[in-house]
Amino acid sequence: MEKRERPVGFFDSGVGGLSVLCHAVQEMPGENFVYYGDSAHAPYGTKSEEEIKELSLQCGEFLFQKGVKAIVMACNTATSAAVIRMREKYRIPVISIEPAVKPASLCGNSGKIIVMATPATIAGPRYQGLVDRVGCRERLIDLPCGGLVELLEGGDFENPAIAKYLREKFAGIAGQEIGAIVMGCTHYSFVSGTIYRIAREMFSGECRIFDGMYGMVRQLKKILREEGLDNPGPGGKVRVYSSSDGEVYRRILQAHGIEAELGEA
Repeated sequence: MEKRERPVGFFDSGVGGLSVLCHAVQEMPGENFVYYGDSAHAPYGTKSEEEIKELSLQCGEFLFQKGVKAIVMACNTATSAAVIRMREKYRIPVISIEPAVKPASLCGNSGKIIVMATPATIAGPRYQGLVDRVGCRERLIDLPCGGLVELLEGGDFENPAIAKYLREKFAGIAGQEIGAIVMGCTHYSFVSGTIYRIAREMFSGECRIFDGMYGMVRQLKKILREEGLDNPGPGGKVRVYSSSDGEVYRRILQAHGIEAELGEA
């Protein structure tokens, strides 16, 4: 198999990175994909930095052994803890994600910017450094959302407990003028519509949702093209592995019109 025909590898602590994968499949129909979800150890966002780094490197090694031509870290928490080490270890492109704080700060809306992310992402130096570079700290409301990933891992994104969680999480800042909400975890992308609806009820201002996964997929396309690794096709094959129940992953992908093969991890 030629290098450019090899699959692109994605990993996340669980099902969240499937939101990025779905967008990549849509935008890059000529590519094949391998996804590894580490649901057995989810969530990463409440673990120590060393634990997250170790688990992330295990995920990267799993994908590397599958012969991928690039590794996509579809997890903000994993990126924060392990992207530097991952790039040192592998001589293939490693694509990372970060909360879309900069586009949110430049969108022109007045009001505060809520950043919803795992506790580990918000506390991590990578996120704090991003905020310092953008220079918008005074506008930010950091909202660590411990417990939300667990609600989403089962794949039932219409679960009433999710809306209840969000209302309780927003209650302490209700009534403020909010110009933007940043999805700082790929799990949250699956319920961005619910987040937007509840935010419009509880906050004032022209609230917009910003999600780093779109920029991540653009970067992936750009790097593959520049490195001569983009596959002209045919593609569209998706293979999914999980350290837990892979059927959940397949159901989520089917709901988004994507057929996937399940592999044994």
